[in-house]
Amino acid sequence: MNVIEGLYYSSDHEWVRVEEDKAYVGITDYAQESMGDIVFVELPDVDEAYEAEDSFAVVESVKAAADIYLPIGGTVVEVNEKLEDEPELLNSEPFNEHIAILEQFSQEDLDGLMDADAYKTYCEGL
Repeated sequence: MNVIEGLYYSSDHEWVRVEEDKAYVGITDYAQESMGDIVFVELPDVDEAYEAEDSFAVVESVKAAADIYLPIGGTVVEVNEKLEDEPELLNSEPFNEHIAILEQFSQEDLDGLMDADAYKTYCEGL
């Protein structure tokens, strides 16, 4: 299982990368391994505001469909449209392929997420 330093992690296996005033959100390596081969991604609506822990996307694999929960509140300003045609990118490059980009996100929500070391420890206990 790969975990990247400098990201924020949720207990639902999403990651958040903050760059200036934007927050990129995707699924972790642990999540994609658990799901198996991803065959479809339902992306969130652009300009939609979400609260932390809202379901904002759906990822379907050969095993099952899973709701993806937003680890931080914010407004979706962009989605990764590549995933519509190539959902398997979430398997091959989970940390390079975000699902959505948020703005006006909650710093308080970010502060409640895990760093890389805490997330590794969390996953080892599963």
